[in-house]
Amino acid sequence: MSRSTLRLTVAQALVRFLAAQHTERDGVRHRLIAGTWGIFGHGNVAGIGQALLEAGEEAMPFHQGRNEQAMVHAAVGYARQLNRLSAQAVTTSIGPGATNLVTGAALATVNRLPVLLLPGDYFATRAADPLLQQLEHPVEADLSVNDTLRPVSRYFDRITRPEALIPSALNAMRVLADPVETGAVTLALPQDVQAEAFDWPEEFFAERIWHVRRPAPEPSELAAAAEAVRAATRPLIIAGGGVHHSEAEPALKEFVEATGIPVASTQAGKGSLRHDHPADLGGVGHTGTAVADDLARTADLVIGVGTRYTDFTTASATLFQNPDVRFVNLNVAAFDAHKLSARILVADARAGLGALTEALSGHRVDPAYEAEYRAGKERWAQVVDAVYRADDEHAVPTQTQVLGALDAVVGDDDVVINAAGSLPGDLHKLWRARSPRQYHLEYGYSCMGYEIPAGIGVQQAAPGTPVWSLVGDGTYLMMPTEIVTAVQEGLPVNLVLIQNHGYASIGGLSEETGGERFGTAYRYRAADGTFTGAPLPVDLAANAASLGMDVLRAKTVRELRDALATARASDRPTCVYVETDPTPTAPAAEAWWDVPVAEVASREAAARARETYDSRVADRRRHL
Repeated sequence: MSRSTLRLTVAQALVRFLAAQHTERDGVRHRLIAGTWGIFGHGNVAGIGQALLEAGEEAMPFHQGRNEQAMVHAAVGYARQLNRLSAQAVTTSIGPGATNLVTGAALATVNRLPVLLLPGDYFATRAADPLLQQLEHPVEADLSVNDTLRPVSRYFDRITRPEALIPSALNAMRVLADPVETGAVTLALPQDVQAEAFDWPEEFFAERIWHVRRPAPEPSELAAAAEAVRAATRPLIIAGGGVHHSEAEPALKEFVEATGIPVASTQAGKGSLRHDHPADLGGVGHTGTAVADDLARTADLVIGVGTRYTDFTTASATLFQNPDVRFVNLNVAAFDAHKLSARILVADARAGLGALTEALSGHRVDPAYEAEYRAGKERWAQVVDAVYRADDEHAVPTQTQVLGALDAVVGDDDVVINAAGSLPGDLHKLWRARSPRQYHLEYGYSCMGYEIPAGIGVQQAAPGTPVWSLVGDGTYLMMPTEIVTAVQEGLPVNLVLIQNHGYASIGGLSEETGGERFGTAYRYRAADGTFTGAPLPVDLAANAASLGMDVLRAKTVRELRDALATARASDRPTCVYVETDPTPTAPAAEAWWDVPVAEVASREAAARARETYDSRVADRRRHL
């Protein structure tokens, strides 16, 4: 008995296959690949490009990008907003179009966020050899520039024959839908194979549902974790991005209210509790709050929920200073659960928190401990109020006053996006997150240029939600291209563009580490050849306007507040441009970050910085 087949090109078959894939969690179904971003060249225009045209918008929506890296950022923003249950694909030509994907792929994989990459590749038949943009290697003839995507992809394959697409496409979906394995997935598509016809079994195109698991904790691990919590007198929860990905915020709230254990958050985990919850201490680590870091130093038990424990979170292994401190790690990924020699609880965050709440029935921390951290939380709230407040409405705002003005304008469901510069530190310390998805910081890769395209992806995932992309001038100059896409698609992304004439964050770090702010300001060269002359006369507001945005210029605190309110009410992509007072007003770092300083130097600044470095690095410890 012969099975029925469809004769399609490889590209047509792939698009049809992708349109039939879904995820399902808790009985709710999502389309796994909800659309495709693309820039066409000779490597994909007649293959994937033709297939997308033939499929039509209903089967596979198409989004036109301007920069390949930015397309990946947009897709990542989309996936994060939807808790990794829905993703987008990105197709490019061969050569520079494909290699432009690498940074975005690294960002996706570092942050454990799904994106499907479909770069064109050389002729599998070698009929044209070397073809335009082909990398020739003298001893590895099967090597192409797409191999640069291997180390930053969670799954990689090159489809050199039509029938090879079937197992590879299924594996790609498996990885994208897996809460542990997910990240960038790359299917490199030789341009001749894309256009080749094949008789495909119809079952390849059948609707498939990829169940997203919620693994429950193993009983012995749960019992050990509960025992550790009961024995602790100063426990502290560190909430990571896994809380959001699992939609575990209600379970965390229930656990905290039952036990009284306070919560500090990583950049990815901020918003796991509302800022005004009595147990929410805000950010932790190098960019954390005073109350969170003080408790971390004295905690005898740290309960990590969905966190990778990056160096910012652990203050480069100097934060957890209690000699008796122990760790319990609840994580769906065993790799992360085992960090810091912890007692592990390998499980979905929501399922694990629910089980731990039940296992700890009747247990609560000492009331004196609750009173201590609540008092610390109140003291920090006064710090935030002070740096947000502008006593003179007609003055040029500082960066923290910009955040204060935005805080006064946004609603509970607005989304605030940032990734790089000095803003992540200020936001982690100061921002008052009001909902689980409001605080969108990409700090796993901290990629300059992420904010604007990610805003587009978030806007696609959450139509009608006010979205704010916060960027400094350095980040803006990296990648403003997708402003054109926002205008084209009618997506009312709001851009808050802060002009401070250079790399403010790295300038400050350079000064602290003996680099004397070398090469971090956007200025003319002075007579001695250094970049210490007058600021450059750039007009980034005019640039944003030239790309199609509505632009509101704000020179004072009052003008800024009015401009932000106008932008929020607009149905057009809008840029609020403000030149800030460069006077530092954010609270100083409450914990260290290890950036090695020159061990020997002739300049006094570096020598002094090394003395400080040696005194701080002595606090580092390994938790064994």
